Amino acid sequence: MFATDASAWSSLPAMFFAQADRLGDRPLFWAKHGGAYTPIPWSQAARTVAALSQGLKALGVGPGDRVVLVADNRPEWGLADLAVMTLGAATVPAYTTNTTADHRHILVNSGAKVAIVSSRALADRLLPAVAEAPELACVVALEPVAAQAGGKPVHAWADIVARGGADAARARADAARLGRADLCCIIYTSGTGGVPKGVMLSHGAILHNCHGARRLFDAIGLDDEVFLSFLPLSHAYEHMAGLMFPLVLGAQVYYAEGINDLARNMQEARPTIMTCVPRLYEVMRARMEAQVKRQGGLPEKLFDAALALGRRAYRRPLARGPVERTANWALERLVRDKIRARFGGRLKAFVSGGAPLNPDLGLFFVALGVRLLQGYGQTESAPVISVNLPERNKLETVGPPIAATEVRIAPDGEILVRGENVMLGYWRDPEATRNAIRDGWLHTGDVGRFDEDGHLLITDRKKDIIVNSGGDNVAPQRVEGILLLEPEIEQVAVFGDKRPHLVALVVPSAERLKALGVDPADAAAVHDLMGKAIERANRGLSPIEKVRRFALAPEPFTIENGLMTATLKVRRAHVYRKHQALIDGLYG
Repeated sequence: MFATDASAWSSLPAMFFAQADRLGDRPLFWAKHGGAYTPIPWSQAARTVAALSQGLKALGVGPGDRVVLVADNRPEWGLADLAVMTLGAATVPAYTTNTTADHRHILVNSGAKVAIVSSRALADRLLPAVAEAPELACVVALEPVAAQAGGKPVHAWADIVARGGADAARARADAARLGRADLCCIIYTSGTGGVPKGVMLSHGAILHNCHGARRLFDAIGLDDEVFLSFLPLSHAYEHMAGLMFPLVLGAQVYYAEGINDLARNMQEARPTIMTCVPRLYEVMRARMEAQVKRQGGLPEKLFDAALALGRRAYRRPLARGPVERTANWALERLVRDKIRARFGGRLKAFVSGGAPLNPDLGLFFVALGVRLLQGYGQTESAPVISVNLPERNKLETVGPPIAATEVRIAPDGEILVRGENVMLGYWRDPEATRNAIRDGWLHTGDVGRFDEDGHLLITDRKKDIIVNSGGDNVAPQRVEGILLLEPEIEQVAVFGDKRPHLVALVVPSAERLKALGVDPADAAAVHDLMGKAIERANRGLSPIEKVRRFALAPEPFTIENGLMTATLKVRRAHVYRKHQALIDGLYG
């Protein structure tokens, strides 16, 4: 199927309506109803976007206004997003995990005129914040909720769509007035520390990303693509890669039901492209290894052989002799085909982003015949800056910069970026904008370098680098990545700023404890097991990187307790604040 070049579109809604005209009754969005996936065709989606946009206009939404969107991943998320953008207004996505205080900050800071909420459960946390948002006029709800919130009316989604009418020409005329430099969304950074800031992105910034991603996949061939959307659409990564990029490709998008249903949803949707964060790859690997261990015998031996041979082939692809080639052919049929079938059988690539991917974790999947491409970016770059190419995948890097994106390394090692993908600035925060964008260059706050092939390597975030009491710099994410390769360790956070050595808080793997017959309530036995795992990991670390002491974390790091972001990154600063006494005690 021909996919239009994203660099030619004037705006995201213009792209969407043109694609809908071309693709008509072909399926676009798929969601579960009554236990089965059912489609929404492009033509129906276009009618809903047009009607909803005009219904929102009747509520007073116009160019430059902000509309907060609180919804789980579902077709209505994208429909609402496009409808808001069609009017020249800006979508303000909010995480479904936000507390009432989080919603209050976003509603007040953004000055939103309308809020859209998908479910009663999400409304329970949003509506109490509405009364404290002076610029908010009303709420639109997909499901029945209270008739009023804070003295402001709550409208039914269906009523607003009906009010918009069936005349799509007005919506298309609104979309035609938009330009690439116009604001389309304000995405509040999930943040591993500090108060979230609103990142202003233009239509051109996201289309620029889609253009770069389109060129990435040229090498593996694009046809009738199918995406399985799992990561939060409120995050810039999934917003671009899981919604706007599929629209540019004319692809189909299935919505996963949740992490516990992800394996089944892969079998049902059979995606060709899927974006994930490293934490999910860690979970997938752990489950695959546990299943193989349970099987034992010949299946385990074949799995280990395929893994070992695949790793060797990645490191020296031209060195295979006839024996290795024959063995590899057999293992392709006996092991790797079955592994690929776990992911639906037609996956062209996993794309990893949102956090650093440990190269050994990536190599695990590549060795088993599953292409995994690591990229790099941040919300302020809409979000992609670089990504590995299928024909030259270097797992220890984040690949070369995407098309029409300039990247250079500052004298202090900071990565600087210039291009259409750079944000317009931080909403209502000119000082932070001036600090982030200087002379047209986005200062990412990340440290890195280019290798001999022009691939970017990330060292760490400048502000996250640990400077120990001896003045040595340590990248905690690298240390944590190596610790997480030990199957006994489920989660870990490393500390040591201004201290003589590193310490860690460790969350044990419940699944591994069960497999080894260790009682989770036996603190001494668990501590001993974690100590041996850390000792093994320390062998691969330099003296200043070694973890000298550790403690078992009182609780797992989760989104709900505020110790992880919505994209499953550990919020190290929050962990320290919450468990400071325990961490400081490790230096006693």
